[in-house]
Amino acid sequence: MFGSGTIPCILFLGCLFFVPETPRFLVLVNQEPKALKVLKRLMDHENAVKVLEEIKSTLSEKSLPWMSYGGLLILIGILLSVFQQFVGINVVLYYAPEIFRTIGEGTDKSLLQTIIVGAINLLFTVVAILSVDRFGRKPLQIIGALGMAVSMFALGCIFYFKSVGLGALFCMLTYVAAFAVSWGPVTWVLLSEMYPNAIRSVMSVAVAAQWIANLIISWTFPMLNDNSFLTQTFNHGFAYWIYGTMGILAAWFVWKMVPETKGKTLEEMEKLWKKE
Repeated sequence: MFGSGTIPCILFLGCLFFVPETPRFLVLVNQEPKALKVLKRLMDHENAVKVLEEIKSTLSEKSLPWMSYGGLLILIGILLSVFQQFVGINVVLYYAPEIFRTIGEGTDKSLLQTIIVGAINLLFTVVAILSVDRFGRKPLQIIGALGMAVSMFALGCIFYFKSVGLGALFCMLTYVAAFAVSWGPVTWVLLSEMYPNAIRSVMSVAVAAQWIANLIISWTFPMLNDNSFLTQTFNHGFAYWIYGTMGILAAWFVWKMVPETKGKTLEEMEKLWKKE
């Protein structure tokens, strides 16, 4: 099981040899012809020249203090990362066999259902890749968050009313599909497209916040799921209602505070944040 993980690692390593350097890095190291060549792989010559000039103009200041564009930009990145974890995805991925055993499945069947969860995650991540540039980042994030919220509320109710069975598996799969088509990959797209060139290192703060949130969620789920009072009162459903509430808050947050980055260059995002 663990050895099979080397297969995608080897494929990933091989594919890296075909990944070009980014135009912005090439401009930074004074290799403008190579930067133009990379841009021409993505667009026609006229637009490539235009984008190259925009990159050169914004890279005149190689580094600025993180607060140069205000604290809101940093806060949005942190909250995107935190909500990605607080909707409970790693509870499902880390504790899936335990959750299925709670439903009443045996060990072998629990592991098989966990494999199905992983397959759904992979399938709908591919759907996200194919749709993120068609529908935009914000719509996918909002729809995905609401889909996860409905699934978690339904799963909590299934546990609460002790009506576990195929309905619980369906809720889990629907939840994973909603995450994989939205907050899983699209959060990373937003984080990579939001920050202007001069403060792109601040993305490390958002990533650190994400891992801290992951720790909190992974640490607290066994406490909520195994607490005797909560188990007697809600029959293992309480934690899922919390994650459903987080899904609602995540959808509201994206709707109100997160800018759409579809079709915008880093230079255009820099102008947007300067206006803010």
